[in-house]
Amino acid sequence: MQVEILETKYEVIDALNNITLADSFLKNKTGKGNGEAKLYVGNESKELSEFFGDFSDLSAFFQKKDLIKVLQDLKEEYYLPQQHYYKKMTKNSVKMDVDITEEMPSRWEELFSKVSKCPKFLNFKFSRSNVKPPRVYINSDAKGYYTLLREIAIPNISYLSILKLKEVGNGKKIIYYFKPFIDYSNTIQGYQITTFEEEKVLKKIAETTLSTKKKETLKTARIGQGKYRELLLEDMPYCPFTKVSDERLLIASHMKPWVKSDEHEKIDPKNGLILTPTYDALFDKGFISFHDNGKLIVSPFLSPLNQKRLNINDGKQIDIQRFLDSKRLVYLSYHRDNIFKGI
Repeated sequence: MQVEILETKYEVIDALNNITLADSFLKNKTGKGNGEAKLYVGNESKELSEFFGDFSDLSAFFQKKDLIKVLQDLKEEYYLPQQHYYKKMTKNSVKMDVDITEEMPSRWEELFSKVSKCPKFLNFKFSRSNVKPPRVYINSDAKGYYTLLREIAIPNISYLSILKLKEVGNGKKIIYYFKPFIDYSNTIQGYQITTFEEEKVLKKIAETTLSTKKKETLKTARIGQGKYRELLLEDMPYCPFTKVSDERLLIASHMKPWVKSDEHEKIDPKNGLILTPTYDALFDKGFISFHDNGKLIVSPFLSPLNQKRLNINDGKQIDIQRFLDSKRLVYLSYHRDNIFKGI
């Protein structure tokens, strides 16, 4: 697979996904431990060694637009924090943790202004930290833009994916594309609440003046039960990838995430797709989406090897077009623009 970033074409060699941006790594801390600039990327393995090579003085970059989007997605948490945030300070030679929760709105404004003034392409170098195996950490010097990731992200809901790229027509030159994400969760299955954001929305529903019946309708839409699921199955009775129609093997997902939807969108079956679990997971996590004509869009953050194993590729025609009426296309456009892991 080839991608184009700021008018330069790259071949996607591999992808490393779902690297947790832990509290210990970030500047916006919810715990009271010591902060550190090194980032844990996994335990020693053949796959990790092949991905990073010799780990020495590797070239990497962020895209400014990605950092702007993360800040926009996190704005509500900065302005109405659901967690308490701390920073390490030294007073009279004593280190202490100071609660900075009230400072978060002004921190967002400062960070947004800072990133807005950055170039589109934010370069930095990184290498492996000197930490006893088997745990593998990476770090960077202070000269590049690496620190921006530590300043912007929020614990518990932020993570990182990395693409290993080779510039087309430039020999063996390798560069790593770092892209941060926020943990959106669309999948409707069971009673599991995956983020504090969802807990907040459920609380808001409970506190509204809506009728008890309306409240229950909204809640059951979140857990894949009730009238919402019935209407979605009537409209889309099988998975377009597998043709499986056994309801016990099908999952209902929102295209526009439940936590981002208004009261109508939460229970609108046109906001849903019926998929078998593997394809539901790919769609939910933004590794696939669809063009309006039903052709598949595959994220470059899904490694070429896994694309081959799943027998999916960019542009593959999927039997979904019959379900893509004008109302569903509006939600699908949202998924492409906000959930799909594009470049």
